[in-house]
Amino acid sequence: MNETYVDHPMTGVARIHLNRPEARNALNQAVREQLAEHFSVLGVDPEVRCILLTGGDQVFAAGADIRDMAERGAIDMMQRQTQRLWAAIAQCPKPVIAAVNGFALGGGCELAMHADLIVAGRGARFGQPEVRVGIMPGAGGTQRLTRAVGKFQAMRMLLTGLPVSADEALRMGLASEVVEEDQVQARALELATQIAGMPPLAVMQIKEVLLAGQDASLDTALMLERKAFQLLFDSADQKEGMRAFLEKRQPVYSGN
Repeated sequence: MNETYVDHPMTGVARIHLNRPEARNALNQAVREQLAEHFSVLGVDPEVRCILLTGGDQVFAAGADIRDMAERGAIDMMQRQTQRLWAAIAQCPKPVIAAVNGFALGGGCELAMHADLIVAGRGARFGQPEVRVGIMPGAGGTQRLTRAVGKFQAMRMLLTGLPVSADEALRMGLASEVVEEDQVQARALELATQIAGMPPLAVMQIKEVLLAGQDASLDTALMLERKAFQLLFDSADQKEGMRAFLEKRQPVYSGN
């Protein structure tokens, strides 16, 4: 059985499935390598305009595979070079939506935070429990979480290892939407389909500028925004979008 696989539920939408139900989708090295490969391929596929990431209806990902890590040493962990695998997700130019049911803990929470939107089921739980097994997050849990929810909420989650509910995650800024559990996949696909219908160059520029600008000075971030805005006026989709608006018809975007 493949531990991850990809399908294409709608035009322009690719969906990556975590598929280790017997291990609650724990992220072992093989899964991380497969995810990196999927995101690398889909990120440059012109037919793909938005990517969904899901663990299914029961659990998103319950963390790293502790059995795979328990007896590892520091040099072994360093030589795994897992940062290059996570980078393939973080650097994906296409919008990524995480559809989260059940647990998103440890590496699973870090994986969800690599997405651009998170649609969570009401029963979802987000957490970074690494401290409870003698370690700390190692794939962005201290950094992305702090940027999402602020220092004091992040410290509470990281130092206690306790999870938060989906509703609390939404209030904190760790989720985009919370829906009933049986609506997570449908709502995430609806959002992905809407985004896939937008002009791809504009969508990718929005993502790139937002992510690059959030850690820059305001002046630098505004400059990045201004240059990207100006650049899009050389695209065929800008001409199509504005002409369609003036002609009161639906635009057809080519990605050029």
